[in-house]
Amino acid sequence: MKSAQNQKMIMIVDDEPDIVLAIATILEDAGYSVASATRREGLMQRLRQDSLPDLILLDMLLSGQRGTEITEELKQGQATRHIPILMLSAHPDAEQEARTAGADGFIAKPFDLDDLLATVATLV
Repeated sequence: MKSAQNQKMIMIVDDEPDIVLAIATILEDAGYSVASATRREGLMQRLRQDSLPDLILLDMLLSGQRGTEITEELKQGQATRHIPILMLSAHPDAEQEARTAGADGFIAKPFDLDDLLATVATLV
């Protein structure tokens, strides 16, 4: 396992607590540090208060919010444009929309754990 100072930090943004918990557990077991938010406002607050994450895992559809809009906003921000964004969606055909918005990767739900970890490792 990596030492704490070398740990990559991943921000999970999903409005389903069970999904956040499952992904957080998988990533922590793989040696990553994890933070989470359930809405855009929570993500933006965490980005202002905490050190910037090495990767953002972002659901395409949050309660009343579109992950693609959040991605576009982050990719236009001076401080956040360099952060890789991996979008998640239950709609497998949403990959093109995610890529158009500026996402660096896409995984369809439900996802294979090995695929998730391999994609995360590639992006961080």
